[in-house]
Amino acid sequence: MKGTVYKSTGSWYQVKSEAGKFYDCRIKGKFRIKGIKSTNPVAVGDRVEFDIEDKEGAEQGVIKEIGKRENYIIRKSVNLSKQTHIIASNIDQVFLLITLNNPPTLTTFIDRFLVTAEAYHVKAVLLFNKVDTYNEDELVEVKYLAAMYRNAGYDCIGISAKTGKNVEKVREMMTGKTSMFAGHSGTGKSTLVNAIEPGLNLKTSEISEQHKQGQHTTTFAEMFDLSFDARIIDTPGIKGFGVVEIAREELGDYFPEFFELKQDCKFHNCLHLEEPKCAVKDALEEGEIAWSRYKSYLQILEGEEDNYRADIYPKK
Repeated sequence: MKGTVYKSTGSWYQVKSEAGKFYDCRIKGKFRIKGIKSTNPVAVGDRVEFDIEDKEGAEQGVIKEIGKRENYIIRKSVNLSKQTHIIASNIDQVFLLITLNNPPTLTTFIDRFLVTAEAYHVKAVLLFNKVDTYNEDELVEVKYLAAMYRNAGYDCIGISAKTGKNVEKVREMMTGKTSMFAGHSGTGKSTLVNAIEPGLNLKTSEISEQHKQGQHTTTFAEMFDLSFDARIIDTPGIKGFGVVEIAREELGDYFPEFFELKQDCKFHNCLHLEEPKCAVKDALEEGEIAWSRYKSYLQILEGEEDNYRADIYPKK
């Protein structure tokens, strides 16, 4: 039988067959995907082939093959730096929820997430949530950030999951697609999903509390069918986001505004560091590229793996 993985709990997988029936499945023996050293060999969104077995009167599935992935979102396992974790696969788009405070979403985290989305061919949309809670100065900052990321080529939407501002717009973008929602714990993912599809009643606060304490070596995503021809992959809060397996000379290609200028650099293999006649550095000096984006680029290039977890905000 063929089906799609809707839920993973580490050892068991919930698979929806082509006929629309759900089966609890396990993996056949020692199952590893070639070339991916992942903590989870099967991810939510995977298209799989499975056999049905009768176990004491109950039907159980055994996954025997995984179909070719169109794309996936992958990150380093935070406490197991040599291993990686595939959050979800076969995604049409990912919505990254961003909050200015409570909790703060740092640009270094946003940029790492966007680089991974670019590298693995997933369209990313930035949702600036909780706009109803910000004062005038904070709204100016949100507008500045949105303008910066629009300039880099990303769709940015100011939303309020609580008041419903632009929720319908997000819903329209989701129709006919599989969308993943991501962000730190507390950014309002579950509130937004419940606003989009009230019948789901997602409860993720328990997961969020656990993640705030840093106990997040495993991340279990779950996919839901929605009432308006859409699927959503809900993910527990992501604290840190380690970029995986991107070659130094390719990194600039995953910053769209750098990639656009690359052809104007003197050297075709320009790393945008100290090379002469670098179009990216020139654009940076002219204010056409944001310094925070370039700083993120340098941090990833230099492999500063701890910096993306550090809180750069001064203690008040």
